[in-house]
Amino acid sequence: MPHNELYVRYARLADAPAILDITTEYARQGIMLERSGDNIVENIRNFFVAEYNGEVIGCCAIAFYTLKLAEIRSLAVFNRYKMKGIGRLLVEKAESVLREEGVSEVFVLTLNSDFFKRVGYHEIQKEYFPQKIWRDCTHCPKLMACDEIAMMKKLSQTVNH
Repeated sequence: MPHNELYVRYARLADAPAILDITTEYARQGIMLERSGDNIVENIRNFFVAEYNGEVIGCCAIAFYTLKLAEIRSLAVFNRYKMKGIGRLLVEKAESVLREEGVSEVFVLTLNSDFFKRVGYHEIQKEYFPQKIWRDCTHCPKLMACDEIAMMKKLSQTVNH
C-alpha cells in the first residue's frame, strides 16, 4: 500500500505501541477502559488499525461472545484525525470480518451514541448482554455508576465477493 493513502488493515504486533498510545489517550479522558500493553499484545489478532502516511492513527477491536454475538470495542482515533470518517471505516472493517465469521449481532458500549446511530446501531438495555457484564465490567471503576450506552446492530449475512 502506498504511504500517502488512508487504509484499514489487521493490526500487526509492531502496531501494539501505537494502539496503546491511542487507547491510553481515550482512557485518560474517561472515554474507555485502560488496556495494558500486555493485553494489547495478547489480543493483537483482534485489532484493526487505520494507517495514514505510514502512521497508525486509529484502532478498534472485536471480541467474540457466542457463535452469533460479538462486540466492537476500543474504537479510537487520534484527536487530530477525528471527524474524517476514520471511525466509520474501522467499524465497517470490523463488521465485514464479523459477517464473514457468521456473527449476526454486534454490540458496543459507548459514550458516543450519536456516532453509532449514524452507522446503524440502536440503543438497547445493557442487561441484554450478561456475558459482557461478567467478562469486563466487574473490573471497571464505573461498575455501580456506568454511564455507557449499550447499542446493537443486526448484521446481514450477505457478503459481497
